[in-house]
Amino acid sequence: MNAWSEAETIDFRGPLDVTSAATVLLDSENVVIGWSEAAGDLFGYEPREILGRTLETLIVDRTSQEQPLIDLLDRSVGPACRSEASVALHRDGHRIEVATTVCSLEGRDGSPQIMVATALEPLRSWEAHQAMLRGLATQSPIGLGIYDTDLRLTWINAKYQTEIDRKFSEYAGKRVNELYDGGEVISEGYPSSLEEVMQNVIDTGKPVFGLLYEARPPFDPEHDHVWSCAYYRLMDADGHVIGVCEDALDITERYRAQQRLALTVRAGVRIGTTLDMITTAREIAEVAIPAFADRVSVDLVEGVLEGEEPRPQGESPSLIRVVERLGTPYTGAGSEDAPTEGPYPVEYEPGSPQLASLASRKAVTVDRRPGEGGADDDVHATLAVPLRARGTTMGLATFMRTGNPAPFDNDELALANELATRTALSIDNARRYTRERASALTLQRNLLPRGLPEQSAVDVAHRYLPSDVGLGVGGDWFDVIALSGTRVGLVVGDVVGHGVHAAATMGRLRTTVRALARLDLAPDELLSRLDDLVLQGAEDQEPGAVPGTDEGLGVACLYAVYDPVSRKCTAARAGHPPAASVDPRGKFQLLDIPPGPPLGVGGLPFEAMEIELPEGSLLALFTGGLVQDRDRDIDTGVAKLKDVLSDREGTLEELCDRALNELQPDGPATDDAALLLVRTHELGADQVIGWELTAEPSAVARARTLVLDQLSEWDLDEMAFTTELVVSELVTNAIRHAVGPIYLRLIRDRSLHCEVSDKGHTSPNLRHSATDDEGGRGLFIVAQMVQRWGTRYTTSGKTIWTEQTLP
Repeated sequence: MNAWSEAETIDFRGPLDVTSAATVLLDSENVVIGWSEAAGDLFGYEPREILGRTLETLIVDRTSQEQPLIDLLDRSVGPACRSEASVALHRDGHRIEVATTVCSLEGRDGSPQIMVATALEPLRSWEAHQAMLRGLATQSPIGLGIYDTDLRLTWINAKYQTEIDRKFSEYAGKRVNELYDGGEVISEGYPSSLEEVMQNVIDTGKPVFGLLYEARPPFDPEHDHVWSCAYYRLMDADGHVIGVCEDALDITERYRAQQRLALTVRAGVRIGTTLDMITTAREIAEVAIPAFADRVSVDLVEGVLEGEEPRPQGESPSLIRVVERLGTPYTGAGSEDAPTEGPYPVEYEPGSPQLASLASRKAVTVDRRPGEGGADDDVHATLAVPLRARGTTMGLATFMRTGNPAPFDNDELALANELATRTALSIDNARRYTRERASALTLQRNLLPRGLPEQSAVDVAHRYLPSDVGLGVGGDWFDVIALSGTRVGLVVGDVVGHGVHAAATMGRLRTTVRALARLDLAPDELLSRLDDLVLQGAEDQEPGAVPGTDEGLGVACLYAVYDPVSRKCTAARAGHPPAASVDPRGKFQLLDIPPGPPLGVGGLPFEAMEIELPEGSLLALFTGGLVQDRDRDIDTGVAKLKDVLSDREGTLEELCDRALNELQPDGPATDDAALLLVRTHELGADQVIGWELTAEPSAVARARTLVLDQLSEWDLDEMAFTTELVVSELVTNAIRHAVGPIYLRLIRDRSLHCEVSDKGHTSPNLRHSATDDEGGRGLFIVAQMVQRWGTRYTTSGKTIWTEQTLP
């Protein structure tokens, strides 16, 4: 028989009850004169076989073991009865251990008697059940109560009595809501009222287990307790509902410990999710309210928000309030109000727990009962904890309780220290990040172009957006470089990675590109030389360095040169998306620039393409982060860019803003984004003039005449002497050292450009002539008289050029 079926078959009247036990009627001589059916079942005799025989026929001995006396069920049989454990002889001859109670019918010796007997083993089981019931009623740590069908209390055990802390007669018949102050069911999925729960058990018969109930019991009216409760319906022998039984175990300490553990786990997940100090301060407030405190404020030492190292400031440092959050009055559950956020300065009075905590570097708690007065009359308990990380005080967290009158105990002090430690480490990490990011941004701002050069070839607009990864500083860059002959160099590039290393590598590459561009190299030749320098930088890394962390392995770059005289654009790319153009009619196209490997790969050539652009064309150079991310492929991004740039009515600045709004509305998530937009111009025929000269000495005089006449036509007679001298020297050098025809060109733009081209490839050298040298001083004199000069090589020869400032 299993435990459940045995419980169903228990006869609480007891095995020795005369209605169920073996009953034998004896006369004064112990002769059997009456015999029950149950006696026949126990001893095996029919009435005719045993009537008239003596008791010794049945009871042959006492048991050999010490057996306790068995009392009747009501335990009040008096001196006329005796109970003992005996050995009986069954009719078939086997022995039976039985318990008997023999009572005199008239209450005196010699009178007829009645014997009630039962087998000893069932009696022992029944006694065990009786002991169990007595234990539940008197010794159980679980409170037991029985309510009738009207939900009024009718019976309780001893544990329940201690919790009520009054005589049973004072609260018998009361309903459960009248016994506890402010009680509430806190388990999810149940009605908030116990009466509703109990009524549902009576109506449906479905028991309830593990229900959590929170209230303030009469024996401890100032503190909330939590019980784990079970409810099941009670029925009589005929199946009629007679009430509901309540089992309640006080699990307050265990529940609070579980809550503290859950709070610790929640803090580990929710505190420090970002590298933003104010967000971290907000997170500790959200974690603590309402389970731990009703009000939380977080103050940081002055300078921490700016990323500075906190400085020792004595017992009363300058504090900045970053977050103050208020919760609803404590009811066991609640919702937070909107936080009050700083930063703004805050001061505490001398003797406050906050200053005491900062001075002692330990948690300080102050309890105040209602009515004691104070600055905050509604605050019952205050706990101030310093935010310390790596031996330095970052600030202070203050926890306050208003609706909950319970003080902060030792376990809660330990929990507050744990929360403060997590917060302080996160804030210190955020502080360090802020400092490093500020340094990196300063570095990047200094490396990116602060102002673009004045030139007439193109109008320019640009945007740069660092990603949210790392320090928010990356390796994307752009540049506009003024070249000789009013040409302009356009650059966009992308260093793989983020942070200071990527920014530093970007800065080195940008400087290198500008230096190479000054040599008037073709775009493909410039990328080849840049590739060699990147490879050399990678080889020069220190032993053990992680590849790519110091030098830009896998750098992408696009370099284009636009000539406003010919309206031709020459471009080459290394692992970079192609540029896009939009003609004056609004036609969009990606330029067919031959793809090249990223810089730093080496071993492969780069190819350039040349295209003639109508005046007013729009040219867009952009990095991959603008048009591509983890949720969008590059074709989709280019299509969106096309929709934006095809609008010919917008200015360059407006187009830049619209492109960022369409392509990166929330900012780049994983990669930096750079965009360079230029609108091309053409120099008119009245600004450019050129002549082809023969390589003969007489050409020098002709060159001087042509130049002087043109300067007069341009109203630049003030520049005649200098320009005549420059042209004479350059044409003379070309005739003396080069071969083939000579080409002379003047360009009037923001400055006066003078160019002499020939078929030679030898570059003139600037040198100091000795006092007895007959020549070699001409180029030196030219260099002193012009603003800039240099040499540009072409496939057919070279060009010596100069620039002079216009008056």
